[in-house]
Amino acid sequence: MAISKGHRFPIAFEEAFPSGLVMTGVVMPDNEFQSREDKAKNRPVRQRMDEATGLRQWKAVMTDPGEPNAKRASFEVTFLAEVQPVPTTAEALPGMRPVELDGLTAEPRIAGNGEFKYLSYVYRASGFRAAGTVGGQQRRTATSETAGKSETGKAA
Repeated sequence: MAISKGHRFPIAFEEAFPSGLVMTGVVMPDNEFQSREDKAKNRPVRQRMDEATGLRQWKAVMTDPGEPNAKRASFEVTFLAEVQPVPTTAEALPGMRPVELDGLTAEPRIAGNGEFKYLSYVYRASGFRAAGTVGGQQRRTATSETAGKSETGKAA
């Protein structure tokens, strides 16, 4: 059986973004287009709902520091959740914070115009997770492994 169009591949955050991600700005509702007539009639703005899960869609702009192509380094991530996802990390600079995503999926698509097309992905996530964790477990890094050892390499 062939893979159907629009299939969402689950992927580990560390596999998709080995250098991590930086969120610029805030998480905002992903609203449907509203025409001038709708605005003139004061119709309420409707938030988009995901067709596959039935959950509300939220969007945030992310930057991948590991992407060498500047035009492809920043992109939007769609969050699928009933309530607005809140980042678990503090801002490193005003409006910028390092984040890790939970429940990440990637959907391949073709991007670009004319003869300059390339493979791109639509990323969706269920929310944020605490930075430095893998699947809810504390990630072991070189600094955390050596934190309890003295200069001689023995436990303090």
